[in-house]
Amino acid sequence: MAKEIAISKRVKISEAQEYMLLSVLGASIVLGISIALISHFSQQISFNAKVIMAEDESIAAYSGVIKNAGICKAPKDRNGIYTDDELKNCNPNTIQVSEINGTLRANVLENLASNVALDSVPKENDSNCMKNGTAITYKDLMAEYEQARTPDALQAASNRIKSCSALRVIPDALPAYKNEEALLASLNKLYNISNWTPEAISPSGDSEISTISEDLNEITVSSSIESDLATTRRVLDNIERSIREFDIKRATIEWSGSDRLNLQFQATAYYMNEPTITESDKTISPGGK
Repeated sequence: MAKEIAISKRVKISEAQEYMLLSVLGASIVLGISIALISHFSQQISFNAKVIMAEDESIAAYSGVIKNAGICKAPKDRNGIYTDDELKNCNPNTIQVSEINGTLRANVLENLASNVALDSVPKENDSNCMKNGTAITYKDLMAEYEQARTPDALQAASNRIKSCSALRVIPDALPAYKNEEALLASLNKLYNISNWTPEAISPSGDSEISTISEDLNEITVSSSIESDLATTRRVLDNIERSIREFDIKRATIEWSGSDRLNLQFQATAYYMNEPTITESDKTISPGGK
């Protein structure tokens, strides 16, 4: 009897040990899975936090460009972030200059457009830029802009400022894109106001268009002047005073009589790259690589 009881106890102890081992094994598996899940979710949370932070940085940069350019009025948020409603309701043609002080657009319309040196360049005979038989002034242009109340009126006043104020000189002095026809027309106009008719003007055939800096490009034009000394000097003086730069790089002079000469030259003009918006990409990896 005692022997049977001892055997029974031994069996029960063995079963308890098995249950304990199984429990420990189960707990270890659960713990391992929990640790793996915790690690996985921690990486996911960290990665998502990086993504959200990068998105916030992009939104802040985007809002900064809009605000600094003067496209929209400053956002109400103290952190300078535009809301979807603010962007949806933003119409540049309904914004007065006084509402975007310190922005690029305000500086262009207030400072650059009123530049006395640029405005000293004679205006073309454009009826749109005339008032009572005289060239319209910057003061008149800004008065029209400030009195405009509808988007269409503001757009029309803004376009008139661009074409009739000192701003009109900038694209003439340094065009924003390559245009050989406009270049030759500019040089031909200088000949015309000098009372000289050229036989031929053409882009230089032995010099390709080249880039001299990141944004500035050059294009070469060839021409010749065969006339008396006074006419040749008058043409050169007008080229020198031209708002658009004609940088004479090479010239040859041949005398063809007591008061006549033949001047052949190559001149370089300049233009900017076409304006573009540069987009940047940022790759975010969970591992930080």
